[in-house]
Amino acid sequence: MPHDKEYVIRLSGLDLGQLIDGLEARATAWRLTATYHETGEAPDGFVIEECNDAEEARRLASHYLRIIDQLVMQRAAQDAA
Repeated sequence: MPHDKEYVIRLSGLDLGQLIDGLEARATAWRLTATYHETGEAPDGFVIEECNDAEEARRLASHYLRIIDQLVMQRAAQDAA
């Protein structure tokens, strides 16, 4: 599947909020995984994601944050219209 193809997806405001919440949870999981790889410490109950190192975990966290930013910007633009 090409990475540069764009899609238009319609969601209710509630569903979009749930999607953003889920992406934020994934970004947090990867951020905490990076911290674990750097310090060897993790919060109680935290499940460490499988990856090679802190850098890979940071890249994945950043990717989720970019998706969230795009969704939030598009939502704001539509709310303003």
